[in-house]
Parts: sequence; structure tokens; C-alpha cells
Amino acid sequence: MDNKISVEEILEQNERRIHYQIKKMNIRDPHKEYFQEGLVALWNAYETYQPDKGPMATYFNYTIRNRLIDRMRKENKHTEMQRKAIHEQLIQASDGNHHSEQSKATIPLVHTYNFPINDPDFWKQIKTHLTENQWKWVYYHIIEDMPYKDIAITENTTVDAVKSWGKQVKKKLKSPQFRKTIHLEISSTK
Repeated sequence: MDNKISVEEILEQNERRIHYQIKKMNIRDPHKEYFQEGLVALWNAYETYQPDKGPMATYFNYTIRNRLIDRMRKENKHTEMQRKAIHEQLIQASDGNHHSEQSKATIPLVHTYNFPINDPDFWKQIKTHLTENQWKWVYYHIIEDMPYKDIAITENTTVDAVKSWGKQVKKKLKSPQFRKTIHLEISSTK
């Protein structure tokens, strides 16, 4: 005759252990995800328990606690990765066109709506002070309002290369000397 206890009996007898560990670790568990994790840990502990290694209750508590800690670490890592991804998306969405604490920039980048888009003389003057690729970025991205991906396809290059062209132009536009050279008096406020 088999002396094994059923899953239901093990869970029923030890369910409070899971709740205790969750409460002790101050885990908020509105969707009972940690409780479910604890149930799996409890069953795994029952299946792998070796009586010569110590009391079953101690092994259950140890296994449940460590499984919950692993779950918390995994969720924290996932949350941190999401935070970083959102931060990267915000940077790309702003196209780097913001005042960064790290860069300590004293002159904010010029916003595209301040450029006299319909003034061909202005653009000819700008073009003479830019490299060919920098001018491509200005023409496609500022004048034609094309996304980086489309510019890269049009120019048969990478998006990173297009971004690099833009960074070079923005660096020039931040320079007071360059702005003076091209007689660019642009308000730096939005």
C-alpha cells in the first residue's frame, strides 16, 4: 500500500506556511501570483524531501521562502528592464532634443519650428557650413520631416549613421560661434 499523501492533503495542511512567508516578506499579492508560486514550491519540496536531511517543516519553509525570493528578484529585474526601455523610448522620442542634466548643456537645442522652413536663402547658408551627410539629415529630417528609418533606407545606410549625422548638426547648432557665423538668432525657449 502506498503511504504517499495526496496533493490536496499536503496543500491543505501547509497552506498557512505560504501565507506566513508572504506576510513575513511584506509581499503584496493581490492576484495571488506569489501564493501560486508558493504552492508549486511546497509541492516540489514535498517531492524532493529527504528525511535524513532535517525536519520536513523546516525544508518546506526554506523552499517556499527561497522560491518567493527568486520570484521577487525576477520581477524586480523585469521591472528595471521595462524602466530602462521606457527611458530609452523617451530619449528617442525626444530625439535627444532636450536639456540633459548629465551633459550640463548651457544652450538648449534649437527646436525645428524655429527654423524659417520656407526661406531658401537660409537653407543655402546652412548647407555651406555642413558636411554632405549633415545636410542630408537637415534636409530629410527637418525640412521633409522624415523618420530616421526612412532616411536610412533612402540613403542606403543604418539608422545609427543617420542619428550620428543629426548629433553632429545639433552639436553645431548649440555652438554660439556657429550660430553667429550663420546669423542665426533663435529663441531657445519652446
